[in-house]
Amino acid sequence: MSDDDTPASAPCYAAGADDAYMGYAGRDELVGALNELLEAERAGARVTLESRADSPDAATAGLVMAIHHDEARWCAMLSTQLKRLAAEPSDRTGAFHGKAMAIADPMERLVFLNRGQAWVVRKLTALLPRVRDDALHAALSAMHDSHVENIATADAFVTARQDRP
Repeated sequence: MSDDDTPASAPCYAAGADDAYMGYAGRDELVGALNELLEAERAGARVTLESRADSPDAATAGLVMAIHHDEARWCAMLSTQLKRLAAEPSDRTGAFHGKAMAIADPMERLVFLNRGQAWVVRKLTALLPRVRDDALHAALSAMHDSHVENIATADAFVTARQDRP
C-alpha cells in the first residue's frame, strides 16, 4: 500500500494466466510432445508385434506380447489425449521401428527395445513437471510408471537368459 492507502500494484491473477507464462508447457508444445511419444509408441507396438514370430520360445513371445499390449494401450491413450486437446494424432511410425527390426537376434532386439522404453521414460520425466492439466498428467504418469516396470521386467528376463549355461 502507498501512503494514501491505494494499492501499489494490481492484484495478481496468476490462476488465469496462460500455461506457458506460468512455466508449463503450452498447447502447441504438448501436442508436439504427445505426437512424438505416439510415434515412438506406435514403433514399439509394431516392433513387438513383429518380433513375436522371431521369439525363440514361448516365454520370450509372452514377454514381447505383454509389452506389445502395453504399447498399444499407450498409443490409444495418447491419441485420446491429443483429441481432447483438439489436435490431430500423428499417423506416422517412429524411425525406431526400422532400426529395431534391422536387429536379427531376438534378445538383442529386446535389449534395443528396452533402450527405446528408457527414451520414453526420459521424455516423460522431463515433460511431467510441465503438464498443468491434471487428467493428462495422471495419464502420462501412469505411462511413465508402466514403462519403468517394463524395463525392469525385460532387464531381468534378459539377465536370466544370459546367466544360463
